[in-house]
Amino acid sequence: MRAVAEQAEVALGTLYRYFPSKIHLLVTALAREFERAEKVLATKAISGDTPADRVITVLRRTTRGLQGDPHLTDALTRAFMFADKSAAQEIHAVGMLLTRMLTRAMHPDSDDISDDDIAIARVIGDVWLSALVAWVTGRSTAEETAAHMERAVRLILR
Repeated sequence: MRAVAEQAEVALGTLYRYFPSKIHLLVTALAREFERAEKVLATKAISGDTPADRVITVLRRTTRGLQGDPHLTDALTRAFMFADKSAAQEIHAVGMLLTRMLTRAMHPDSDDISDDDIAIARVIGDVWLSALVAWVTGRSTAEETAAHMERAVRLILR
């Protein structure tokens, strides 16, 4: 927190006023990463002929963006995993952003998203988080992570 306050040129107390803990700060940073990814996705057509193809495209782009800074991704992923109830609002925001990105990929030309679509997007998001955990902990390579996600998405969206 001290390094972030110094980098932002704000007092440590000011930082703690907005982010009560490092977990809050990191989960909020993850939400900002997803907001950025969502804006980029909104400006371009998502390639792919099927919902599975488009979801895979979204996950690849988002994962590639995160893998560009492995240390930051490690910190963001671990913060998301270990957040407690006090960060529920931030966790919910991250989940909603990911769900929106995935449902938009599933149905790019429709605002008619069903409860099942939302449930499917949440399951895919859970699998993606698990795959990211495997990557940040060194249990899988970036290529293995991508292959795992593609297989999971294709199975879920048959």
